[in-house]
Amino acid sequence: MTQGERTAREALALEIARERLSVLAPLDVARRAAVAYEAMNGAASTGTFRVPLLGDTYRVTFPAGEVCSLAGKAAPGITVALLVLHYLACADGHPPAEQWAAFRELPDGLVYDRALRGRVQAPLVGAFSRDPDLLGRAAAPLGGVPLAVGDAAYAFDAFPRVRLAVAVYLGDEELPSTARLLYDAAAGHYLPTEDLAILGGMLVGRLLAEARYR
Repeated sequence: MTQGERTAREALALEIARERLSVLAPLDVARRAAVAYEAMNGAASTGTFRVPLLGDTYRVTFPAGEVCSLAGKAAPGITVALLVLHYLACADGHPPAEQWAAFRELPDGLVYDRALRGRVQAPLVGAFSRDPDLLGRAAAPLGGVPLAVGDAAYAFDAFPRVRLAVAVYLGDEELPSTARLLYDAAAGHYLPTEDLAILGGMLVGRLLAEARYR
């Protein structure tokens, strides 16, 4: 795929996501996604959502679906914009399962599982297996909460109702160190599985970036 074809495909995906959101009732969207919605001039049909994502907050206009950062940062890339729009449009209000699932256990997770593991497992092991405490220091800026899983593990509210976790298991003379990316089992009620793979990769990328500064 050429760069031009990729750009056209991304533009089309963004247009479809905006159209999908625009036909929904914004107050219902806000309730199902557990985000704030501020109506403009008292008319609920026009306003803005505030959507937290991995420690940042994004403003989404309704019904136009324009996404911008509230932190004064540059406009988010199309990947972030699509994740935010898809989260708003897909959220169905299903309660969290409060049970962790491997990515392959999510709906259609097996389709993307090998590619996702290839992108996240080796980097996590390389960054945190020699110093598990480093995971905690990297997790703190992202709101990570310690979990009693493996030798070091932290949970993250990626979106208000999409929880992810990263766990590191130290090896020994017989077994190598491993790492796992986990999802609340209800995550499929809020994002398509392909988007959940992207979200997991984004979380790992942020953790690795934080680790480099610690």
